[in-house]
Amino acid sequence: MDLKDRRINFFYAREARGERHPRQERGRFRTPGFPITLAVLTWLAVSFSGCLSFRAQEPIATVLHVDLPRFMGDWHVIANTPTFLEKDAYNAVESYRLNEDGTIATTFTFRKGSFNGRKKRYTPKGFVLDRESNAVWGMRFLWPFKGDFRILYLNEDYTQTVIGRQKRDYVWIMAREPRIPQEDFRAIIQALHGQGYDISKIQMVPQNGKALGAIGAEEDPADASKGADA
Repeated sequence: MDLKDRRINFFYAREARGERHPRQERGRFRTPGFPITLAVLTWLAVSFSGCLSFRAQEPIATVLHVDLPRFMGDWHVIANTPTFLEKDAYNAVESYRLNEDGTIATTFTFRKGSFNGRKKRYTPKGFVLDRESNAVWGMRFLWPFKGDFRILYLNEDYTQTVIGRQKRDYVWIMAREPRIPQEDFRAIIQALHGQGYDISKIQMVPQNGKALGAIGAEEDPADASKGADA
């Protein structure tokens, strides 16, 4: 499907007291045929009409609903704001499996320092905290602490997603394949910028010998936000 024919399901606002905006069908805009690029730019214009420092205090928006069984499986980490565990990660992959008790068995693997580096593996457990949307999880690496985990973006065919946090400190841009179309990536970066993220901290994660595939190793995430403040 051509990008211009798709509708964005990005960062729908959820009110601070848990109230929702009226539901759109499948999380789409009401206007048929609304181009994704124009939708993002329009949404960004609204985002930048206020002060980012003020917006950072508001609850970050998530998708309206996540089909958990469909969300399960492997996700390649295309770009992120790396935690201390993820620095110098290559071929990073996050995998989810739905347990019978509703928790999410999570496996995170990557090569340290190079494509031939030592393989690292971590197995945190996810807990779905918002059962209405399935978009807010707690991710536990060490009992009893759960890290904030929010599904901010998920495209219609469940091939691209963005995981973020209320604090806007860490973010993970992921895809089913180890690459992402350039236009999609730029739209995601611009939307994160509009949501109060410092996109200068977002780094490429080399995948299969390439940094971001379709984007190219020379791509800088900050470049994708050019024009967002115009």
